[in-house]
Amino acid sequence: MSRLASTFERLRAQRRVALMPYLCIGHPTPDAVLNIVPRAEAAGADLFELGVPFSDPLADGATIQAATQRALEQGASLDVCLSQARALRERGVQAPFTFMGYYNPMYQRGLDRFCGQAADAGVDGLIVPDLPPEEAHDLAQAARQHSVDLVFLLAPTSTDARVRLVCQQASGFLYLVSLVGVTGARDSLPPDLERFVERVRAQTSLPLAVGFGIGDPVQAGRVARIADGVIVGSAVVRVADRAQDPPAAVAAFIGQLRAGIDQVAVPT
Repeated sequence: MSRLASTFERLRAQRRVALMPYLCIGHPTPDAVLNIVPRAEAAGADLFELGVPFSDPLADGATIQAATQRALEQGASLDVCLSQARALRERGVQAPFTFMGYYNPMYQRGLDRFCGQAADAGVDGLIVPDLPPEEAHDLAQAARQHSVDLVFLLAPTSTDARVRLVCQQASGFLYLVSLVGVTGARDSLPPDLERFVERVRAQTSLPLAVGFGIGDPVQAGRVARIADGVIVGSAVVRVADRAQDPPAAVAAFIGQLRAGIDQVAVPT
């Protein structure tokens, strides 16, 4: 059983919902993630999305775009991302890692080589927002060969046929985009989010994690009522960007999100 699967299974047995923060490797300083992740794990984060900076992050809004640009200017690269994932494992971080990045750097590295390097570095899954399932066969095969989960995204606009296709190909968990658009915290979540989650859950037993637009403990709690995981990205990046002490500030914010999620009674 993969680290992702076992983590969701453990949380389900504990009637808890996964808190899944996104952090951009190389932001706000080149090595900041090495100090932020352990503090965030201690504060209640269950899984981490580690952003691999890319020059054209088409699924991301202004906050994460700015973070990735800053990371690139400070020397972030695919090798740096792999090195920092490995360093986090060496520092004792147990929570699963998913690399969230774009297809071109993986393709240029060579898919089998990249997946092998990711597995060796302690990466458990890949989220590739610009890779549609119809074109994912080669990466899926390489990921499977190295026991790395390939996570796909679904949007509220996804048809039932596309939901079925993605459910057949995905592993680890499914990333449900709460709204149509790019990443970024919003003042409110869409009113039909519950119906979207129910529609996907009817077709799969995979854990469902909801992201995009979640920016505070109240919104995290709302998502926790219907999903297995709550993904918070831009709000976490913004906290790290503005803080004098990013590890402490992110840990405090994670604690607030954790409290908002844990107030929700999760059905058995």
